[in-house]
Amino acid sequence: MEIWLAILLIVLIAIVTGVVSFLAGVNHRKKIAEAEIGSAEAEAKRIVDEAIKEAEAKKKEYVLEGKDEVHRFRNETEKDLNARRKEVQRQERRVQQKEETLDRKMDNLEKKEDNVAKKLKQAEERLAEAESIKKSQFDVLEKISGFTTEQAKEYLLNNLEAELTHEKAVKILDFEQKMREESEKKARNIISLAIQRCAADHVAEAAVSVVPLPSDEMKGRIIGREGRNIRAIETLTGVDLIIDDTPEAITLSCFEPVRREIARVALEKLIADGRIHPARIEEMIDKARREVESIIKEEGERAVLEVGVNGIHHELVKLLGRLRYRTSYGQNVLNHSIEVALLSGMIASELGMDPTLAKRAGLLHDIGKALDHEIEGSHVEIGVDVARKYKESEQVIHAIHAHHGDIEAKTVVACIVQAADAISAARPGARRENLENYIKRLQKLEEVAASFDGVERCFAIQAGREVRIMVKPEIVNDERMIPLAREICKKIETDLDYPGQVKVNIIRESRAIDYAK
Repeated sequence: MEIWLAILLIVLIAIVTGVVSFLAGVNHRKKIAEAEIGSAEAEAKRIVDEAIKEAEAKKKEYVLEGKDEVHRFRNETEKDLNARRKEVQRQERRVQQKEETLDRKMDNLEKKEDNVAKKLKQAEERLAEAESIKKSQFDVLEKISGFTTEQAKEYLLNNLEAELTHEKAVKILDFEQKMREESEKKARNIISLAIQRCAADHVAEAAVSVVPLPSDEMKGRIIGREGRNIRAIETLTGVDLIIDDTPEAITLSCFEPVRREIARVALEKLIADGRIHPARIEEMIDKARREVESIIKEEGERAVLEVGVNGIHHELVKLLGRLRYRTSYGQNVLNHSIEVALLSGMIASELGMDPTLAKRAGLLHDIGKALDHEIEGSHVEIGVDVARKYKESEQVIHAIHAHHGDIEAKTVVACIVQAADAISAARPGARRENLENYIKRLQKLEEVAASFDGVERCFAIQAGREVRIMVKPEIVNDERMIPLAREICKKIETDLDYPGQVKVNIIRESRAIDYAK
């Protein structure tokens, strides 16, 4: 028991000792901490004081720098203001000087206006005085001459018109003579060169075709039993077969040359084959039609290749090929078109124009003749419509439209095609003309010349190339002859169609007759 008490006592003493030691340590650490806090507060206060002092120094430094900057900026601003003030003062002086100058000018203008007003007043007074003097002079002149003003004016105009008529005739004659010498020389050179370089074949064809027969017995076989063979041929081809007393020959007649050619080829094939009946006739006609269409295409391509024109629509090429079977006054139209194209190209080259465009227009100028048997209208109108349908250029269309003078030629190409067409058509031997049309043309030429006042007699000579006119000397004087010749030429160009050119030759003769008794 005592042992446990001793142990307990010892434990209590140990506890008390531990507590006392602990409290003593805590008090010691507290004192140390308080000492450290006091030193830290002193250090912090010292740092704050130093920072305040440093900030005050910086503040003073910055204030000084700001004052210096403000002072410098103020000086610069004052300098700038002084410069601007001086500039404004200079501008004010200039404006003042301009105002003074304007005031002086206004004073001068007012003085000038006053002078002008005075001069205008004086001029009006003098004008009125001149009018009165002029009127009095006119009155005196009317009394002296015995003419009124209108009568005197008419008299002077009549005299002036007579003088001008004479002068105009002289000038026209001189000008025409000069231009004729120059133009004829140049035109003759160009046309002769073109004709020399053009070598085209010309074949005259008729409107009928003759098919030779091996014997007259073949005529009966072509006619057939009760005429069934000949009816089949005429029905399928649209061609009239003329079987007459001509030995060993049959004549084919048709206004459409392609159909006539198809019938001719088919008939030759039937004669060569010997088997002639409706079924065989139909077969041969189909075969002949295909052959002719192939020839038409080849001829069109040949023409295009010969002329050297590219890009023509294939339908136009076929129409060109159809012209191989078309004639005009006995002249083959395809050969004529090729010749016109070549002549147009040569003339265009001589004139410095585009020969390709001229060739194209010359080749297509008569394209309407390939369809004039199928479509109503002149070949010119048909050609214009066809060319426009297949997208030809406006220059080519205009040349087609103007090549017979239906409209006025407004381009050089159109004039070239007109000249080439006239050269090809008017060349000796190129075309045939029956006697009746020839006589009518000469009579019409004489009628046109005789329709003018003062014409006494007129004669168409040299196959219509010249019309010789005798005028009445008492009606047509020398000055009137030149204008009269021009008027007759204009009327001939307007009213007549003719190849080449017509020379108008006016003759005025004054005769004095007396008798010695």
